[in-house]
Amino acid sequence: MMIMKRFFLIASLFVLIGFQAQAQNQYRKNYVIGFYNLENLFDIYNDPAKNDEEFLPDGKNKWTEAKYQKKVHNMAQVIRAMKDDNGAYHTILGVSEIENRNVLEDLVADPQIADANFQIVHYDGPDTRGVDVALLYRPDQFKYLDSESIPFSFEGTRVPITLDKQAQENFRTRDILMVRGTIDGEMYAFYVAHLPSRLGGKGGDLRSLGSEIIYKHARALERKYPGIKIAVMGDMNDNPFDESQAKWLHGRRTMEEMYRDDFFCPFYTMLEDGYGSLAYRGEWNIYDIIQVNYNMARAPHGGAKIRPIVKNKYYGRVFKKPFMTQQSGQYKGTPFRTFSSGTFIGGYSDHYPTYIVISK
Repeated sequence: MMIMKRFFLIASLFVLIGFQAQAQNQYRKNYVIGFYNLENLFDIYNDPAKNDEEFLPDGKNKWTEAKYQKKVHNMAQVIRAMKDDNGAYHTILGVSEIENRNVLEDLVADPQIADANFQIVHYDGPDTRGVDVALLYRPDQFKYLDSESIPFSFEGTRVPITLDKQAQENFRTRDILMVRGTIDGEMYAFYVAHLPSRLGGKGGDLRSLGSEIIYKHARALERKYPGIKIAVMGDMNDNPFDESQAKWLHGRRTMEEMYRDDFFCPFYTMLEDGYGSLAYRGEWNIYDIIQVNYNMARAPHGGAKIRPIVKNKYYGRVFKKPFMTQQSGQYKGTPFRTFSSGTFIGGYSDHYPTYIVISK
């Protein structure tokens, strides 16, 4: 009889521990950190300082007010769908391929997501096409401190650069955005990048340069603010295993491989296992990468850290839904984009968004 009582006591204890763990997980406050390439979110107005002629009513894309409003609606629909899946809007959402602040003001005012009260951090950059990166944040969760638009510079680089001095002086691309603030009393820095294109099979050295610039800046922040948690996100135009990400940004495949001056890339193993954020010639890639520093991956001094969110195994998610995916034709199963072969088809983006979740 005594043995039976002891057995039930131990069993009850395990059940209680299980309920407590479930309750802690249920009431844990999660913060969603994500990135989305909005694929040419241009307005319909001519900006003489930018090469935006394709996106004018009389331009190559016949970019009318109706098409623009459809595009804004579609982008907001995806952001809303992620909110519905997660139960909350993103705390931080980095974006790329936006023409100016005005298009972001239209986006965050869309009725589908207006209740998020997203605030905008954006700088006009030097890109020849006129596209920039930016960051949206929820002011009820992220307390903004400062930001910086970091230009590309060839000065002091250790990357073997193929451009000659004249070409370096004439080179223009998107600046890198850094935004610093606090979440639940902890300091964070978020970098948003859109590294140089792969068009023509070129730019590998330039993407490595961009990653080196980010890495140096992040290490300086870590020295200035010990314990700061850092996430680097963007359309890197490279996969996690490419040199720009693995060597120059010190991106590691697993947390176990990390040293304190490394970053952890949750999308490395996801790509190996067949996930992708964009498809090119039948091959899936993850260019839409988010990497986190040691303080956010391991939280050595406590506080929030990255959590597994897919199958309790993967620390990142590629967000895709049927409405965001081409359902027929040659490109069936790939992201349902805005244009196809120069024709407006009313889709969303040629990239799926990606995100991570952090919590204490």
